[in-house]
Amino acid sequence: MAAALAVVTTTVLAAAPPAHAQASAGEFTLPLRSAVAALPVAPEDRTGYTREAFRHWIDADRDGCTTPAEVLLAEAVDPPTVTGRCTLTGGLWHSWYDDQHVVGPRGLDIDHLVPPAEAWDSGASNWSDERREAYADDLGDPRALVAVTARANRQEADQDIAEWLPARRWSTTTSATGPRSNSAGT
Repeated sequence: MAAALAVVTTTVLAAAPPAHAQASAGEFTLPLRSAVAALPVAPEDRTGYTREAFRHWIDADRDGCTTPAEVLLAEAVDPPTVTGRCTLTGGLWHSWYDDQHVVGPRGLDIDHLVPPAEAWDSGASNWSDERREAYADDLGDPRALVAVTARANRQEADQDIAEWLPARRWSTTTSATGPRSNSAGT
């Protein structure tokens, strides 16, 4: 019943209006099932993919900490000591992929919840270099990048959720919303 009542409001923008046309948006409402059915589906294509196409681990805010350090600082259970040009020592993290607690940052990797190769397969091959960099270093969505044990990250590699799941079983809510947003109660 709730699914039948769920609706999605979608804003539709004209793909390429004539230069003389005034930019306008139309809104329409339709059932969620219809909105999902209307999503385009295309086969995945990894042709031309290289990890280097996604420039990553930059210092976007120029505070001396690269993206991995920013994620480690955000996800620390017990914060590390930060010295010099963002050298992290000590600290404690929880790797939700394998339910391990890790002391110190050395045993951790920063993982893209959706691997860049999967993004490429699904259309990132058509993105600009700037958009791929923004994806690779996405600190705006706490679900995009996660600190996990290096071992768990190597097991996952470039596989998507249909091919690999963490050893630790988690609820579908956690997998859909990510560890930080779930633990924050959102």
